[in-house]
Amino acid sequence: MWNQACSQSPDGMTGQKAGIIKRTALQILPCTVSQLLAASQVSSDNFAICDLELNQVSVVGIIRGLAPFVTNIQYSVDDMTGPPLTVKQWVNTEDCAPMTYASPGTYVRVTGSLRSFNGQRSLLAMNIRCIEDPNEITSHTLEVVQAHMHLFGKAFDVNMNTTAASLSGRVLGHPEGLSPNDMSTIQSEVLQVLRGFSDCDPGIGFHELQTQLDYLSPRDIRASLTFLINEGHVFCTIDEHHFRSTEH
Repeated sequence: MWNQACSQSPDGMTGQKAGIIKRTALQILPCTVSQLLAASQVSSDNFAICDLELNQVSVVGIIRGLAPFVTNIQYSVDDMTGPPLTVKQWVNTEDCAPMTYASPGTYVRVTGSLRSFNGQRSLLAMNIRCIEDPNEITSHTLEVVQAHMHLFGKAFDVNMNTTAASLSGRVLGHPEGLSPNDMSTIQSEVLQVLRGFSDCDPGIGFHELQTQLDYLSPRDIRASLTFLINEGHVFCTIDEHHFRSTEH
């Protein structure tokens, strides 16, 4: 029943404007809520990120609330990168079967098109699907980072906002993600220690990392960890204080 509720698609939304199709080739771009709220508005129904006009996007977040109406359901979806985003899903009024709703507190993946009405942005859902595997939440974050770095060749912070870091030396597709000159000495030293714990399930805790790098300040270590996480070299494990290298 839940999968049926999460797989309903609104009627009349299969066609897209020709201009958008030409610009984005119907690709579904993984995004965060903060990116959609910050996207530049090209026209009444067209939006762009880094000069790329959006066609369809996907977001992953938790439902904070819902408001059912006769013709649509409005969800409030939060991915913790910005204010919750309104997601509107049209319902088939000709279907006599009772409508089931995605309940608050549930993580969902939403695919749809960004819209604006009276200055308020919302996502017009083509598909809403529940997330059964928590790993899909992390996977979506990695998809966002990979897609935007590949398309735009820019660095992003934890909320996927563009940073001032230059990626002129990046080689796309390189397993390291960075050329050696793009990483500072401190960042390299932190990564080297983390690589030594890549076979441990919980990785290494921040306190133990400080012990290994006692000549560095906690502030420098945390700044290096933030950089390495954003670049895809490191990820958190059991909590936000334990880390592992993505390399094995």
